[in-house]
This record gives sequence, C-alpha cells and structure tokens, in this order.
Amino acid sequence: MLNPMEIEDCFREYSKDLNNIAHDGIINVDLTLLNELGLLKDLHKAYEEPDDLTQYFHVLESAEKVTLFNEQFLIWIVPKMEQDIPITYVLIASINNKKPSFEVVFTTSGVYNTPKYVLKVLQHFLLDMLETEATLTAFEHDQ
Repeated sequence: MLNPMEIEDCFREYSKDLNNIAHDGIINVDLTLLNELGLLKDLHKAYEEPDDLTQYFHVLESAEKVTLFNEQFLIWIVPKMEQDIPITYVLIASINNKKPSFEVVFTTSGVYNTPKYVLKVLQHFLLDMLETEATLTAFEHDQ
C-alpha cells in the first residue's frame, strides 16, 4: 500500500494539470449525467447497500481535501470555491502493481454538491472500473 507521502505526491502531480491528464475531460455531474448513468432511481433509498464500495477505505483529512485509499484505488475529494460558488472535485486513480494510474475526475456543484450525490457517483465510477478490469482480465485469460 502507498504511504501518505506517495499519495500526496500523486495528488500534486495529477492536480497541477487536470484538463490534460483527464482523458475523458472533467465530468460535470448534473441531471442528464445522473439519468445516463442510471443513478436517479436509487438516489432516495434510505438503506446502505452491503456492496457499497465507499465504505472500505482508509481516510486522510487535511484542510485542502479528503483522501480515500485502499489497495485498489486512490480518491481525492477536494472542495473549492469558484466565482463564489462551492464546487467539489473528485479525482480517482486506480492502483495496479503498486503504481497509481489516473482514471477520472468529476465535479459537483449546486444542488448536486452534497455527500449523497458525490458518493453515489463515486461508487458508480468505482464499480465501472472494477467491471472493466474484470472484463479485460477475462479476455486476457481467454487469449
């Protein structure tokens, strides 16, 4: 597992040029995205799902950000003010062979800038990354 200094170095590297490092661009969470991802139907459930991936992380907090990490992922949740509007950036990196690889960044603002939306979208991206990895592994195994 990475140590806190390595995690901080990764954050500095990734955050200095988000627009170029984010191969899918910075994804803005809005009603259209939530609908496209199929997340609207489950947003108001009062229970926590037993496979909720957002529960299985170590947490590092600082004045600047919250860092979540485990053996598979590094996640930075960074609240900011842009033009007097609160916005949250979420950066996600996967860890393969003890080396982080930047995957996706999304932002929430306005009515979507709540823990409920941030965690639901985060969980969607983590599950998507795990499914993609499983598919690639199965494909490589069949070759």
